[in-house]
Amino acid sequence: MNKTSTRLRRLAWWTLALIMIAVTLYIAMRPQKVLVDTARAEQAPMQVTIDEDGITRIRERYVVSTPLSGRLLRITLDVGDEVKAGETVLARMEPTDPELLDPRMVAQAEARVRAAQRKLEAAKTEQTKAKNALNFAESEMGRVRVLRRNNAASDLEFAEKELAFRQATEDARSAELAVDIAKYELELQEAALILTDPAKQKNGDGELPINAPIDGRVLRINQESAAVITAGSPLMEVGDPSDLEVVADVLSRDAVRIQAGNDVSLEHWGGEKPLRGRVRLVEPSGFTKLSALGVEEQRVNVVIDLLDPPESRTQLGDNFRVDCRMIVWSSDSVLQIPTSALFRVEQRWHVFEVRNGVAILTPVDVGHNNGRQAEILGGINVDSVVVIHPSDTLEDGVQVEQR
Repeated sequence: MNKTSTRLRRLAWWTLALIMIAVTLYIAMRPQKVLVDTARAEQAPMQVTIDEDGITRIRERYVVSTPLSGRLLRITLDVGDEVKAGETVLARMEPTDPELLDPRMVAQAEARVRAAQRKLEAAKTEQTKAKNALNFAESEMGRVRVLRRNNAASDLEFAEKELAFRQATEDARSAELAVDIAKYELELQEAALILTDPAKQKNGDGELPINAPIDGRVLRINQESAAVITAGSPLMEVGDPSDLEVVADVLSRDAVRIQAGNDVSLEHWGGEKPLRGRVRLVEPSGFTKLSALGVEEQRVNVVIDLLDPPESRTQLGDNFRVDCRMIVWSSDSVLQIPTSALFRVEQRWHVFEVRNGVAILTPVDVGHNNGRQAEILGGINVDSVVVIHPSDTLEDGVQVEQR
């Protein structure tokens, strides 16, 4: 009886030990859940942008130079002073005998007057061409507007005609300003020609005033002190600081994706909110530039018009830095996931979709990608849960748990 009890107790102990060993082995050998970070596929707005640094510049900048050689009196204006076209005297010159009365200088002054006359005629011709182009663009936009009301023209066609009208308006404005400047240059050269003839000089003082060619402010003074200078020497730059545009140089492979009319968000310029802009021109010629790492890059200038009124950016001036976010594609609603969830398997994009706590390797079709979010065209649905930043240890069919 005692032997039987002892055997039963030993059997019970061995059975208990085997059960404990089996449980321990099961716990040690069973698959462990992998901790992962997840995100949910959602239907939301999306934009694809090209981000680059930009520099503001005054649209129409004018360099005032001397019409002939002579003695320049000290310039009393300071940088930032306001000037009026034809009224504000920027500088004064006095003759230095006998150079201004030399026959060769007289002949050169007469030649410059004739050249200024031809330049004015050419500017008027360009103005006529710009006005004709503006009238044609305006009529085309009106024609397409009528067709669109009758559902005979697409919104894209109307947008193209509207863009052509805006560009023609800017060209006409630039041509008108070119005519005004050409008139000023002709007046300046005629005044210089009078200075070479003592009989035509008023009051016998022979002083030549140089007036402001446009309304604006003094941007830079090249020669402030009195000095004897030669013809064509730059004295100062004038322009309208409120009439700004932005120039951003982008990689040539990005420039081919940018088109005139693309919207631009100008950020980090110092104001409380971003400024609105629109691409006016992608220059057709590129240039080579060294990157910060010393690598040669082919870059292209993109010219951007500011859409906000000057009153909202009074502190923004010439040659200021801004961040340009050029929108090359946008949609109000697309299925999207973080790009960190994507990885390639055999030349196709895949994700790990989490279903009932298990990571399932799922191929997906990817559309646009802005570096943060990726458009999903197929493979998963709205509210599907995917793993972001999947590690190398994650495999198909592995149980996962939210970190």
